[in-house]
Amino acid sequence: MASPFLESPVDLGAQIVKRALRGERVLRDRQNPLAFPDEYLYENYRFSSEGIVYLCRLLERHIKNPTRRSQAISVPQMLCIALRFFTSGTYLYAVGDAEKISKNTVCRTIRRVVMALQRYINNFIVFPGHLPTYAIKEGFRKIAGFPKAIGAIGCTRIAISKPVREIEADYIDKKFTHSLNVQMTCDHQCMVTSLDARWPGSVHDSQIFNSSVLYQRFKDGLYDGVLVGDRAYACQSFLMSPYQNPETQPQHNFNMTLGQTGLMMKRTFGILKSRFGCLRDLRVSPERASQIVGACAVLHNIATIRKERVPQEHHITPDDVDPVSPDHPAGRVMRDNITTQYF
Repeated sequence: MASPFLESPVDLGAQIVKRALRGERVLRDRQNPLAFPDEYLYENYRFSSEGIVYLCRLLERHIKNPTRRSQAISVPQMLCIALRFFTSGTYLYAVGDAEKISKNTVCRTIRRVVMALQRYINNFIVFPGHLPTYAIKEGFRKIAGFPKAIGAIGCTRIAISKPVREIEADYIDKKFTHSLNVQMTCDHQCMVTSLDARWPGSVHDSQIFNSSVLYQRFKDGLYDGVLVGDRAYACQSFLMSPYQNPETQPQHNFNMTLGQTGLMMKRTFGILKSRFGCLRDLRVSPERASQIVGACAVLHNIATIRKERVPQEHHITPDDVDPVSPDHPAGRVMRDNITTQYF
């Protein structure tokens, strides 16, 4: 008989039977994100359990809390908090809710991980790449038959928060949004081989390259090979851009092959923004945004080296390219020589 003193009068026997039939709950340790399966880890952090263990070992000495007092979060927790933000690009309070910690702790943790990853930029982002130069040239040649290439170059704009009034105008791009214009080069495997994330969104791609350390090193003759770029760049002896008005079949062939090879840079941008959704809209200051871009580039290269799963590429709307200065005479000679010899 049901008891009249219970709020929901159900026979105690029925409650006992119901509890006995209920499936056993699987409790996972929130202190150990690696307790989850790889599918969950990839979806939320973009790395497998082995990849996360590697990152923990790499960054531990830079991010580990000196004490476990007051329930200080562990290194795997800290790393996964930052990875969740990089992956989702969501607001900090949402990351905190997902990881069961406060927004302030999320902010401090992301900052610590970003600065730790910055230490490894020169280890994981090297030009022309981690492979021998001849292997990189051969890798690019296999894409579409373009010779002598040791890198593809391009820029992508990354939205940021409105900067302070004194410099705001510099960061307004052609779409009237506040952004950084980030220059990268990549190899034939979509590894980032150089990075310059300092420039406001209003600055032209060619100006960024001409002001870069990479440009000066090419001018000094330190590299045996050429970059491939689009029509945003003037043709130079070490940077091949397309014929503006091709007149012969070999010139058309040159442009087609150059364009197919240059797609590696666009593909790298697509993978990078798919892997780390925060790069589609960073709601931080220019300085912080530049540091986060660097951290994500390091993580992208680590993921590529470790052969982590490649996400479906994010579609990037092409930027309108402004006219550039005329091609350099030495660049026209080099382009004509390549066209004559190979096309």
